[in-house]
Amino acid sequence: MPETPDPVVPQLEGEAIRARNRRNLWLGLALAGFVLLVMVMTFIRLNTAAGVSDRM
Repeated sequence: MPETPDPVVPQLEGEAIRARNRRNLWLGLALAGFVLLVMVMTFIRLNTAAGVSDRM
């Protein structure tokens, strides 16, 4: 079987690379913020529910 050549990947220039890096940074910060929010909410719910088993 003949091998098919890989499709040509366009090379990004300086401004496009910087824009991609900024988007990735903001996406990473948003993801980290969401994870932190879920952790804090979980800790709060676990701490406030700690006495529930004692009352039942």
